[in-house]
Amino acid sequence: MKKWIYFSLLAMFLTTCHKSPIEIVDFDTFHVTDVKYSDVIVNGTLNPEIRTMNLGDESEAKVASINLIDVAKNLLETMECNKVIQIAGTYTGHDLDGTPITLSGKVLLPAKGKIKNMLLVSHWTIGANYECPSECFPLEGIFAAKGYAVVIADYIGYGVTANRVHPYMHLESTALSEVDMALAVKPYLEAIGRAPEADEVILVGYSQGGSTTLGVMKILQDEYSKVLPIKMVYAGGGAYDMAATFDVAMMEDRTGIPCAIPMIVQGINEGDALGLNLSDFFKPVLMEHLDEWVNSKHYTVFEINHLLNAKKVSDLMTETGRDKHNPQTAKLYRALMLNSILFFTPHAPVYLFHSRDDNTVSFINAAKAEEYFKGNDVMYDFGNYGNHQTGAVIFINKVCKFL
Repeated sequence: MKKWIYFSLLAMFLTTCHKSPIEIVDFDTFHVTDVKYSDVIVNGTLNPEIRTMNLGDESEAKVASINLIDVAKNLLETMECNKVIQIAGTYTGHDLDGTPITLSGKVLLPAKGKIKNMLLVSHWTIGANYECPSECFPLEGIFAAKGYAVVIADYIGYGVTANRVHPYMHLESTALSEVDMALAVKPYLEAIGRAPEADEVILVGYSQGGSTTLGVMKILQDEYSKVLPIKMVYAGGGAYDMAATFDVAMMEDRTGIPCAIPMIVQGINEGDALGLNLSDFFKPVLMEHLDEWVNSKHYTVFEINHLLNAKKVSDLMTETGRDKHNPQTAKLYRALMLNSILFFTPHAPVYLFHSRDDNTVSFINAAKAEEYFKGNDVMYDFGNYGNHQTGAVIFINKVCKFL
């Protein structure tokens, strides 16, 4: 009974503290900046230009590469068109304060044939700007070969806004970037004669994209259920409960992805305009190199992790920054609660994937999601699938089979 009361009060707190309803911007259509034709399968395997997740763990990378062979095999058996069109472009979206802003992303289409649905992808954690969807061939783009219009936004801080701090793990802004792009791409596809056969959209995301995908789901349910009805949601390896993730990291004093520490603190500070003094949170060496290593967007996640050279949270954060009873840290902790995505009811079927072996995004996130979503149409796939990087490929392979 006490547990039920706690969850109810927490949900009420998050609801009352959340921002006002989304202000609708004057959406234009998707404006094309670059077009490229690419083969998905080359010599029986995935095109080497396709960008996959790289966290720097060599053993995991080997396992992931083996699993990529299965992805290629599944595609060969079921794809409808090997050649896809990569269309980079810009659109009007919401800035952090709700005002219109020009953002960028990529649409990937089968070069020929009908389009089944729009498939909205929320991408995983990246570091360098050349890794953002508009600048590369993202792994999730392979779903275009199965007859889908893959829509994947860069997010604020990448692409045409690469000069901005990326509001990493700020739920509303990242989810809105994807929603805004979908609203712009829909009339674009109609204008070029490639409108999907079905109005329903499919949502896919892993890691940062996993939690963002559930954020996209909530926005579509609340604001655009008639314009972009949801058919299915596939979310994997996401940090759905940011406060619980903070607690585990501080308790264990361990981080499987060092770059996420500065990215989360400054990202939430930026997204929610908390006005925190980052020097209260970051140790001097990190503070000195923050703009060069993280905000320049010159380095990949693997490269940033190497530069940080840390395995413990305490290697990067000050003692006061790690203490959630400190007033400034408490302010950040409350914002982490607000940027969690568990306090809503899914109105469409959800497939939730997480590896129990994941030491990058703690499994507690999946456990919390199962606890909060109990009674809804959610299929849970929690297994010993290796670390985060291997899990990403296994997740993509499973979604490939479902589609």
